[in-house]
Amino acid sequence: MGADHQIVFFVRESAAPEPERRAAALKGLGRRGWAAHVPVLTEAAADPEPSVRAAAARALGRLGIPEAGREVLPRLMGDADPDVRRRACVAATRLGLRGPAVVGVFARLLSDPDHHVRILALEGLAVLGVPGDAAALVALLGDPDPAVWGRAGSLLYVCEDDEDVRAEVIRTARQGRGAARARVLERLPRQCTEPLLDSLLDGLHDPSPQVRLQAARRLCHVEQRQLQDTLAAALRTERDPQVAAALLSGLGDQADERLSDAAARWLRDPVAGPPAARVLGALDRGPAATHLRTALADETIPARTRAACATAIGAGGRWDAVWLLLPLLDDPDDDLRAGVLNGLEHLVDNGLRPWERHPVAWALSAHLETDARHTWRTRDALWGLTQALPAVRRLADTAGSGEVRAAALSLLDGDDATDEHVRHDVRRFLRGLDDPHEPVRHEAVLGLRRWVDANGSWPPGAEPSRDRLTALTADPSPRLRDAATGLLAALDSGPGTAPSGPV
Repeated sequence: MGADHQIVFFVRESAAPEPERRAAALKGLGRRGWAAHVPVLTEAAADPEPSVRAAAARALGRLGIPEAGREVLPRLMGDADPDVRRRACVAATRLGLRGPAVVGVFARLLSDPDHHVRILALEGLAVLGVPGDAAALVALLGDPDPAVWGRAGSLLYVCEDDEDVRAEVIRTARQGRGAARARVLERLPRQCTEPLLDSLLDGLHDPSPQVRLQAARRLCHVEQRQLQDTLAAALRTERDPQVAAALLSGLGDQADERLSDAAARWLRDPVAGPPAARVLGALDRGPAATHLRTALADETIPARTRAACATAIGAGGRWDAVWLLLPLLDDPDDDLRAGVLNGLEHLVDNGLRPWERHPVAWALSAHLETDARHTWRTRDALWGLTQALPAVRRLADTAGSGEVRAAALSLLDGDDATDEHVRHDVRRFLRGLDDPHEPVRHEAVLGLRRWVDANGSWPPGAEPSRDRLTALTADPSPRLRDAATGLLAALDSGPGTAPSGPV
């Protein structure tokens, strides 16, 4: 059947007694017809059957003639049937219809009971670049469907300079309800916090946990002693874990003994437990210290909370901290080991007691070789612990893991030309230039660079490695290329242009 015969057939079928045939014919006209068939489609827009009206709206959009749908489509966008409304919205957007009538219909559809229609209304207004109805648009931030409130947020961003939108956003931030108010508070810039202070304080007691959460997050950044007391009071009555976590995070550096019991009651919660541990760590005395130590030993408490307890205990540096942490260094839980390593790093940084240094050095250097998950975290804990250097040098020479060898090399300073051990470390760096593992080669170059920066001369025995260093400037690894290039530049610009002598 030729195109002309098809069109004749579609026109004839558009008056068929069965609505299915009429709808199919209209779809065909949308694909094959032209301007002469607009009257057929506009007449079908008044058909008593919703499926036919929907097909007419779709055909008008596909026909691609804006004038054809300018009067019919706004009417169909307000049709009683949701499928007709959907098809009409798509067609109006496709044809690029504009004007007050179209904007007004899209604005009304922002409150449509059908979430597909709400989405299409938002998309149509986004194409037009207008908010439609500011109150309805902001209210959609509270829509349960992410596809709706996400698009509403995007359109609000586009229309943020509209006066009605700005006014409605502030009104919702002050007096709104539920998710809409919470999402407005989440979106507002921080400088809006002070003008909203009174309403945010009221928000701490809002029935919606979402609102309380956003109010707490904003208020935690306000530095007022009286306000901190208000947040502490809110924490004592809060029942939602996420809100409690926000309050605890905001109060984390407040060494207020009154927070001890309020924080301790959240230690068993997987969400609020870690910030609760950090609050107790800031106190780290009396009941707070007892809560931390009890939680660390309690295997029924979530591992992430125990990890935060371990970090807090290490940061506190009390007399028993080392002996509480070392037995947990090989715990099977990754999170807990990470917290223990962080705690030990705090202890090393703050200065171990003389009788603690060797036990910690032995434990951490052994751990460096066995905990592949936390190789570099272990390395950070070892930094500056000179008692670990003999074991670290052994690992740099013999460890089977390239990551471990690289971590060990990174712990060797290589900056004291008078130290025989350091001269041996230079040999390790030079050997590392040929290691098959990129992290080892990278740390070897950085080790040589530490020598050059400290001594202003070439490392002993470096001259034969110049070609190898030059080759590394073309290595596939960008960081290795940069390090090798920087080392060669430092070698050539230093006061010494020859090797310091045989190793």
